[in-house]
Amino acid sequence: MTVGTLEGRAWLFGDHVDTDVIIPVRYCTTSNREELGPHAMSGLDPEFASKIAPGDFIVAGHNFGCGSSRENAPLALQGAGVGAVVAISFGRIFYRNAINVGLPFFESPEAVSCCGPGDLLQVRMEEGLLRNVTRGLALALAKYPPQVAEIIEAGGLEAYVRRRLTGRGS
Repeated sequence: MTVGTLEGRAWLFGDHVDTDVIIPVRYCTTSNREELGPHAMSGLDPEFASKIAPGDFIVAGHNFGCGSSRENAPLALQGAGVGAVVAISFGRIFYRNAINVGLPFFESPEAVSCCGPGDLLQVRMEEGLLRNVTRGLALALAKYPPQVAEIIEAGGLEAYVRRRLTGRGS
């Protein structure tokens, strides 16, 4: 997975989007992205997964991914085709799980107020920059610490460890 520049449309959600609406518990009988994906965000929008395009962004408010510790939430987003999540803040466990599965995520206090539904967004990871192409705006994003960047670049913790153990990409 190469994650230098990400591009997609914005899907806006509010504050305190918990893991139970990201992927309702009745679908958490698997950790398979492809099986979880069609149910992503169905607690808020049952048709979300059928409407997004691969690479689209979720843009949300405070505490995105709060709630239970299930890793199924970021896996479901990946399975639906979500390219990245941009939020004011993240639930602590979702934050770690996103790293573990290789889902790009970015904290931005301004993104929600600077994005509208369907706006075309670009994230340039090396520059720490979020561009709202539709509105002609640019926002600074905090860059990942080097090891987190490597884990996300590898596609998640398991792929990162496999790469390190085999000596490829280290």
